[in-house]
Amino acid sequence: MGHDAVVLKSGWDEYGISYGKPTSNVHVRGVRLQSFAGAGMAFGSEMSGGISNVLVEHVYLHDSLLGIELKTARGRGGYIKDILVTDVVMANVQVGIEATGHCDSHPDEKFDPSALPVVSGITFEDIVGTNVSIAGNFTGLSESPFTSICLSNITFSISSNPFTPWLCSNISGSSQNVSPEPCPELESSFSSTTSTCFTLLHHPYSQVAVL
Repeated sequence: MGHDAVVLKSGWDEYGISYGKPTSNVHVRGVRLQSFAGAGMAFGSEMSGGISNVLVEHVYLHDSLLGIELKTARGRGGYIKDILVTDVVMANVQVGIEATGHCDSHPDEKFDPSALPVVSGITFEDIVGTNVSIAGNFTGLSESPFTSICLSNITFSISSNPFTPWLCSNISGSSQNVSPEPCPELESSFSSTTSTCFTLLHHPYSQVAVL
């Protein structure tokens, strides 16, 4: 695709908040994704109705601007939570994983800038990437930091500027077995946050949309 290859959404600003239709119980598996100007797998930025309980697995992402991206902004409200991305192979990707709270497009001027999104309980595990320029770029909101971001068993072969492979602000989480070493905000051990990681591994799917 020219932009995001697979992207989950749930409404835009005040209209999505009012309509209140969440995107939940989604299973994306066994796909090859390429995006020249966006992400192979994306969430948002229109997520005002909420996105939750999503499992993404067995994915090959190649020759793309971004591998996996979560995006939102002030005025969105809503949430992105309880997401598990596992068993991913990336090749020739500029940014492996990105999460941003600054995707500031709006349908009109009626949005409420105090409607802050919540991004929490996001787990990335068993990911390998080759020829990746930046391992991760996480930029939460100062008023609503991204929390419980969990990284496990991730290895990226960095192709440029190996001294700053991870960029982080307004974010907290934990990591284990990650190379290159993630930013300090994600270096706490799993012992303090295990309950918020891998929540989907024990969640029975009652209704699942499979892509």
